[in-house]
Amino acid sequence: MDYSIDSTTERLSSTGGIALAGKIFERIQLGTDEVGKTLKHPQLLRVLAGLFVQGRTRYEEVELFRSDALFQRSLELPYVPAAETLRLYLEQMLDQQKTVQQAVEAANLRLLRRTRLTPVRGERGKYLPLDIDTTVLDNSKSHKEGVSRTYKQVDGYHPILSYLGQEGYLLSCELREGKQHCQNGTPAYLEHTLALAEKIRGEIPLLVRMDAGHDAQETLRVLHHSGHYFVVKRNPRKENPAQWLSVAQVEGRGVQEDARKTVYRGSYTQPYPGSTGKPSTVRVVYEVTVVHQDEEGTPLLFPEITVQSFWTNLSESAEEVIRLYHQHGTSEQFHSELKSDLHIERLPSGKFGVNAMILQVAMVAFNTLRYLGQSSLELEVPYTPLGFRKRLRKVIDDLVRVAVKVVQHARTVYLKLWAKDPWLPCFRQLYYLCCNL
Repeated sequence: MDYSIDSTTERLSSTGGIALAGKIFERIQLGTDEVGKTLKHPQLLRVLAGLFVQGRTRYEEVELFRSDALFQRSLELPYVPAAETLRLYLEQMLDQQKTVQQAVEAANLRLLRRTRLTPVRGERGKYLPLDIDTTVLDNSKSHKEGVSRTYKQVDGYHPILSYLGQEGYLLSCELREGKQHCQNGTPAYLEHTLALAEKIRGEIPLLVRMDAGHDAQETLRVLHHSGHYFVVKRNPRKENPAQWLSVAQVEGRGVQEDARKTVYRGSYTQPYPGSTGKPSTVRVVYEVTVVHQDEEGTPLLFPEITVQSFWTNLSESAEEVIRLYHQHGTSEQFHSELKSDLHIERLPSGKFGVNAMILQVAMVAFNTLRYLGQSSLELEVPYTPLGFRKRLRKVIDDLVRVAVKVVQHARTVYLKLWAKDPWLPCFRQLYYLCCNL
């Protein structure tokens, strides 16, 4: 089939979903509240967020929307800046970096208060999970400020991020240099994050989950004084696995999971590490695995012993504590969505402070797409969803990159989708939902 390529003067847009994102930004007052009005260029927050919800992160990609009236109108922009202007104005906002963070976090909290956060269930109740973890942003072969060698042996950044609920909404984030150890600065970040979580968690108790990189006295002290539940994986350091096995055989409960191995699980209490005077106690949950045979069934002369242990203040059984911690691994998928689906990995600026602000705005774009995806699962969609969460890349493909025709008539602007577009009913319902957010 041969085609003739021609042009039209009708206003068409291949990213009609920007209307959904723009309506959300309007409702959460991104850059338009009292804090945002003190910024030099508050409209840049919406420009960046509008690019990010499409998976675009390079300054140059804003040129695609210089003549896009839908992009400008949806984000309530006086004009769409050129790439050079965008770069320059962001650098001018460096002296307002803390104000930018406050404006973005305020808008983000408004959005999270309107979302449905799904708790996890234990044997003794429900908990709202808060997963805190670091990840690596690979910025190899660049000379950006703050890029250095990370623990994954690549040059880049090493930010820390916090995800709330089973849906994985981003609650807070902090850009860090690549060489910075994950525990460095974490107690202060943890206090700030817990303060944000207190504003939106409701009556469901919070469950903080962190990996062994954050096993430190300062972290446990903050968690203990916060009054929230927590599970922190312990760093074994130089502990002897044979000693753990002797404790587990006496105090734990052994289960012969198969012919090759035996697993012991149990718990005990001890004073908080580094505590003085009359200390409070913390619970240690452990899992000791003893492998007696190799994969071919040959008995081992010396059994292989592996140990996992956790700090916690949960009253759940040892098996349940371990199960709840293993769900913390889902945060790796959230990292992947941020880096791969939104392309927030090779940050565009050469200045560390600008990239820190960009990561903050990316948090709002991340949650906007998450909200659209989770809301669409409850509406009329062309196919039956297979999972509990909708991946952000699918949200971009299905709901943001929707072709529309922009028509203005009688002082009203219409977005016209193809009458047989399978996403038309869902798109219409989502827009009305965003209007009432």
